[in-house]
Amino acid sequence: MPSRRVDPLTVEVVELIGTVVARYHEEYEQAAASHRLTGAQARVLHLLAVEPTPMRRIAQKLKCEPSNITGIVDRLESRGLVERRPDPADRRVKLAAATEEGLRTADRLRDSLGFAREPLAGLSEEERTTLRDLLRRMLG
Repeated sequence: MPSRRVDPLTVEVVELIGTVVARYHEEYEQAAASHRLTGAQARVLHLLAVEPTPMRRIAQKLKCEPSNITGIVDRLESRGLVERRPDPADRRVKLAAATEEGLRTADRLRDSLGFAREPLAGLSEEERTTLRDLLRRMLG
């Protein structure tokens, strides 16, 4: 079976994407730590700041086990950043929701992430739109 060579441009693009992702994760972890959160706690808090969400859906979105989410929500709840409440549509289901303090923390965390904003500020609106559209196409 003949091996398929990947062209040098594709190799460079893949490496650049990897570098961008690594830098984003590094800054995200540092920003989370500055708020005394782990990266996983910060991601859960970010999701819950958008809308109250059942634990199972959080696990699906973050591609992890529901039992992991339970522990993360427990720790966020003990800090007063998250609360559990019944789902008005199905009272058997518990929603995790950001508290007011959780919403403020999520806002401060998001505002402290300069990595994406700074390089993107050097691109025109047309370039940012093209980049967004290309990334959407790549993700299907």
